[in-house]
Amino acid sequence: MGTAVDAANKVVNESLPSEKKVTVIFVLGGPGSGKGTQCANIVENYGYTHLSAGDLLRAEIKSGSENGTMIQNMIKEGKIVPSEVTIKLLERAIQENGNDKFLIDGFPRNEENRAAFESVTGIVPEFVLFFDCPEEEMERRLLNRNQGRDDDNIETIRKRFNVYMESSLPVIEYYNAKGKVRKINAAKPVEEVFEDVKAVFIPLHEKVVYSFGRIL
Repeated sequence: MGTAVDAANKVVNESLPSEKKVTVIFVLGGPGSGKGTQCANIVENYGYTHLSAGDLLRAEIKSGSENGTMIQNMIKEGKIVPSEVTIKLLERAIQENGNDKFLIDGFPRNEENRAAFESVTGIVPEFVLFFDCPEEEMERRLLNRNQGRDDDNIETIRKRFNVYMESSLPVIEYYNAKGKVRKINAAKPVEEVFEDVKAVFIPLHEKVVYSFGRIL
């Protein structure tokens, strides 16, 4: 029976070895911050490819591959999928895609993810696009999306907020100390938020690009 290490090694072996040059932007924000909507706008207007770690894990499971079965079993057993597995799925998606500009949505989720990503791939993000939104507004949006206000919904939403605060904010603080955070006020209407996003992307003409494993 395969182990977590086997799963990681399986994806490592499937990754392509090319020295592809890429620009990576991490997109972070709490549940209900609207980052998914804005990622779609960025893709449409600036030609980036949107990658979601969660979507890649689900796709790997759905593929029925040996690696996907291992991931599914780990999730069923309540185990955390190792960072290396998720990172190698991201790396493979980057390598196999024809684009060289990527938005990585909802990752890294914690400091361990962050350190492992840079260590495994050799990629340092161009910057972190952080959608900052008050908890009350995110809660309102999620409740409207769920079309209900029962206590179970509220309790579940607040647990998600707590996990986000404890795990993701240290990542934002780390990159902020390096001058790499572009904070967006995500409490405004969608159109106004995108105006602020455009102000970040329009000046981005000359890109610093990285190869897997080394800075060019």
